[in-house]
Amino acid sequence: MKIAILDDYQNVALSYADWDSLGAHIEVFTEAFTGPDDVVRKLAGFDVAVAMRERTRFPAEVLDRLPDLRLLVSTGRRNAAIDVAAAKRNGVVVSATGYLGPPTLEHTWALILAAARNLPADVRSMREGGWQVGVGTVLSGKTLGLLGLGRLGSASAKIGQAFGMETIAWSPNLTPEKAAEHGVTAVGKEELFERSDVLSVHVVLSDRSRGLVGAPELARMKPSALLVNTSRGPIVDEAALLAALRDKKIAAAALDVYDVEPLPADHPIRGLDNVILTPHVGYVSRETYEIFYRDAVEDIAAFQAGEPIRVMG
Repeated sequence: MKIAILDDYQNVALSYADWDSLGAHIEVFTEAFTGPDDVVRKLAGFDVAVAMRERTRFPAEVLDRLPDLRLLVSTGRRNAAIDVAAAKRNGVVVSATGYLGPPTLEHTWALILAAARNLPADVRSMREGGWQVGVGTVLSGKTLGLLGLGRLGSASAKIGQAFGMETIAWSPNLTPEKAAEHGVTAVGKEELFERSDVLSVHVVLSDRSRGLVGAPELARMKPSALLVNTSRGPIVDEAALLAALRDKKIAAAALDVYDVEPLPADHPIRGLDNVILTPHVGYVSRETYEIFYRDAVEDIAAFQAGEPIRVMG
C-alpha cells in the first residue's frame, strides 16, 4: 500500500502517530499542490491520500483521474473540498477523523486582542530598538458582533462577556430564544454591522454564505470597527474588504483565512498596515495534530482490515 500525506507544511505528520504499524510505503508532501493537474500527477499510483483539512481540493475532475486511489482520509468531520459523491462513484472510501474546536476559538481571541492592543506594531518596534508606537483600545464596554452563533460563535460570546463586552449576533436562522440561551441578543443583519465594535465571522462556508460580508455590509460598520475572520475566506468579499481597509472605512481586519491558500506572496493585502494576517493556523496545534494523525492511522488500518470506519457520505 502506498500512502500520501498531503500538505504537511511543518513536516511533522510522521511524529504524531505510529505510521510504521501500517507496514506501508509512505510519502510526505510538504508543499502545496499548484492545481488539479499537479494533484493528479503527484498522486498517481497512491492507494491512500491523507488530506489536511481543505488545503488540497478533490473535485470530480481530480477524483476521476486517480484510478489507483482507494481511500481518502479527511482530517476533521467536514470537508467542503472533497466531492464525496464523486469519490463514491469512483469507488473511493472517504473517512474522517476527530477534531478540536478550542484551538480556533483561542486563535480568534488571539487576533482580537492583538488588534485591540496594537501588538504587532509594538512587538516590531521593540525588536527594532524602539518603544511605544501606538495607542490600543479597551474591549470592556464595547460590542462584540457574532456572524453566526453555533458552537464556535456561542463559545466566543462567552469570552466576550468575560471581557465585559455586550454580545449581539445574527445568522439567517437565529432566533431570539436561541441567542438568549447564550446571553446574546439577536439582532437584524444590518444592525449587527452597524453596532459591532468587533465583528467576528463564525458561519460555515456554503453557497448561501459565500460573499455574505460584502461592500454594503462593510459600509455599515463603524470607522473604528475591527473585522475578524477565522472561518473561511470567501465568506468575506475580498475586493470589498481590501477597498474598505485602504480607504479606512473600517479601522482594521484580523484574518486567518483567504480566498486562495496559501496566500500569494504578492497579494495586495500583505502590504496594508491596518490588517493582521496569520497563515490559516487557527486549528494548527499539537493537540489537534495528535488527533488528526492518530485517527488517520486508525482509518487506514481499518480499511486494510476490510472494515472502514468514520466513513463520510
